[in-house]
Amino acid sequence: MASTLQAPERGGGTTSSPRSGGGPGRSWVARTRPWLLLAPGLLVLAVLMLWPLVRVVLFSLQDYGLREIVSGEPNWIGLGNYTEVLTSSQLWAVVLPNTVGFAVIAVTATVAFGTAVAVLLASLGTVWRTIVSSCIMAAWAMPAVTGTYVWVWIFDADRGVFNHVLQALGLQDAPVNWFTDRWSFYAIVLLNIVHHGFPFVAVTVLAALLGVPRELLEAAEMDGAGPWRRFFSIIVPQLRQVFAVVVIMSTIWDFKVFAQVFLMPGGAGTNREVLNLGVWSYVESFGQNRYGFGSAIAVLLTVMLLVVTAVYVRTILKEDEL
Repeated sequence: MASTLQAPERGGGTTSSPRSGGGPGRSWVARTRPWLLLAPGLLVLAVLMLWPLVRVVLFSLQDYGLREIVSGEPNWIGLGNYTEVLTSSQLWAVVLPNTVGFAVIAVTATVAFGTAVAVLLASLGTVWRTIVSSCIMAAWAMPAVTGTYVWVWIFDADRGVFNHVLQALGLQDAPVNWFTDRWSFYAIVLLNIVHHGFPFVAVTVLAALLGVPRELLEAAEMDGAGPWRRFFSIIVPQLRQVFAVVVIMSTIWDFKVFAQVFLMPGGAGTNREVLNLGVWSYVESFGQNRYGFGSAIAVLLTVMLLVVTAVYVRTILKEDEL
């Protein structure tokens, strides 16, 4: 009996855990190995993205124009550019409402329309789903410049299809320039953005829809749940992470929309009522040679995007914890 009781004591002094083998050096290597593998990619990102961002921040703290470019001497003014931006009536009356208001409407419309298309694609057979998906991806593959000029041609005051149709139907007597009014201008931009952005949402949501267990939908249908109830009670919770991705990506794209506004008649700065943050930054930088002021606008746009993204991600994470 005594030997039986002493056996564990003798063994306990010599047995070691498999994880403890190798000492602290092994654990240090295990902790640093992922960062070593990521180091080349992080270095490329730092060169291509982080350093230009740092340069923009440095420019925003200077009165940087043609004189500074030629002389190479900085002219530091601290937060003067930010003060001028934040106290500008143009920012609060025109630029910020155009940027934020348009982004909210564009993201909502793009995600809603893309989700509807995804539901339609999920109901099709494999052959037709492939054909339709390939067709809508052509809209996403179209360059923003090309797509913008197509919409400009459609709504052109003299040769536009839209004016000709309205006149043929007797809804208007003379052609209308839809690009001079602030609301009709951004309505055309909205059509352009939704047309260009919904394929990404549709294909992404479709991939998630096909992964929803059919048993859940069939059980809900047997319990009497209609299509809308099945969609919002089963499909939407299952696709919450996917919706988070498409909303965040659409928000980033629609907040910093540039080509779709700049290439429209009056969008390059001649019509000050349709400026957004991206175009305003470009016009002040390269049109007025106020690179420091334009950089301050770009930094504020970047900060807004980071805040919106962080708040949305935090909200999604809190919902997952509940």
